[in-house]
Amino acid sequence: MSKKIAFLIADGMGDWPIAALAGKTPLESAHTPHMDALAREGSVGLCRTVPEGLPPGSDIANMALLGCNPAVFHTGRGPIEAAAQGLELAPEDLIWRCNLVQVSQWSEAGIMVDYSAGHIDSDTAGRLITLLRKQLGGNNGLDFHAGVQYRHLLTQSGRAQGDEARLFIRPPHDILDQPIGEDLQRFQQAPALWEAINKAAKLLADPALNPSQANAIWPWGQGKPLRLPFFAERFGMRGAVISAVDLIKGLGRAMGMTVAEVPGATGYLDTDYAGKVRTALDFLDQGDFVFVHVEAPDECGHQGSLENKVRAIEDFDAQVVGPMRAGLADQGCAMLIACDHLTPLVKRTHVADPVPFLLWPGISAGATANGFGETQAASTGLILEQGEELLPWILRSFKV
Repeated sequence: MSKKIAFLIADGMGDWPIAALAGKTPLESAHTPHMDALAREGSVGLCRTVPEGLPPGSDIANMALLGCNPAVFHTGRGPIEAAAQGLELAPEDLIWRCNLVQVSQWSEAGIMVDYSAGHIDSDTAGRLITLLRKQLGGNNGLDFHAGVQYRHLLTQSGRAQGDEARLFIRPPHDILDQPIGEDLQRFQQAPALWEAINKAAKLLADPALNPSQANAIWPWGQGKPLRLPFFAERFGMRGAVISAVDLIKGLGRAMGMTVAEVPGATGYLDTDYAGKVRTALDFLDQGDFVFVHVEAPDECGHQGSLENKVRAIEDFDAQVVGPMRAGLADQGCAMLIACDHLTPLVKRTHVADPVPFLLWPGISAGATANGFGETQAASTGLILEQGEELLPWILRSFKV
């Protein structure tokens, strides 16, 4: 068996049964002929990607799927995305993920309206982050760093051991349509940060400066700089990651993997699926392992859109799994398909339930299924309780 592996991730694809779908999940009701065909020939099961006691974030789950134990290595969401940007930071610096968000009002009576500020485009967001950096950067060691769409970074020099590092601020996608008061009270425990957040809200409230829905910043997921074991040294494979989002790029960069850029990758329904597939197949001509991440199902889950989530899953099957399956035919390359976590439409946020996975060709007798979905994955009895063991288990089974 060749050691080449294509690992295809549909972020947040898993879900719970929905009455409107006759008790099926979006994955089970979606038209996914390619994944279903692979399930009939491969191994299907469940994998627990979120260790007990840790929040069910994409940062934790994808770190586990890449073979690193989050309980050992995870320092926060912000540090992972800082690694993607290649920021040069000192070990004592504190790094926050910083969303541009829309709230009903900037007060303790406010509600989190949209964690993405209407899926603000990167150009507009970049101009706003540049504005904040000019007006607020440098004060008390704070700085802003532009990312993609609503996803940015805020850094605090020398504060990795400060009071800010111990604050628990809820991710904005976890509190849609909920009051923000308890988080604002926690922000107030860090005076320099609180001052910057309030000044940012005032700047963003000026329509002459800001034409978008973004009317606040939301720092969360803070931690010290990330250090991970190198993928090639651990697994003896040359690997790459392909994604629109800095989270995945940061994990790849921190592990010494190739971070392959796809200019049309957006992290949403309009992403360049064909570009991701071409890039993955090109890399596998010389490399051994590629991690292809698609964000759209998760975004649709956070929006609570059943129609769009089903569409995102069907697009993943038709425009990623199908072409990868065809492109790798007769090349002895394994395909591993999973989601990192569930994003149930009824909750509009992540849960820590085990995720369905599919490996083709199969390596576990009796683990085939008549299709790929949550129910089928649970029915085989194959379950890995530690997500970071999925990849090593597969490599051992293939004797790579």
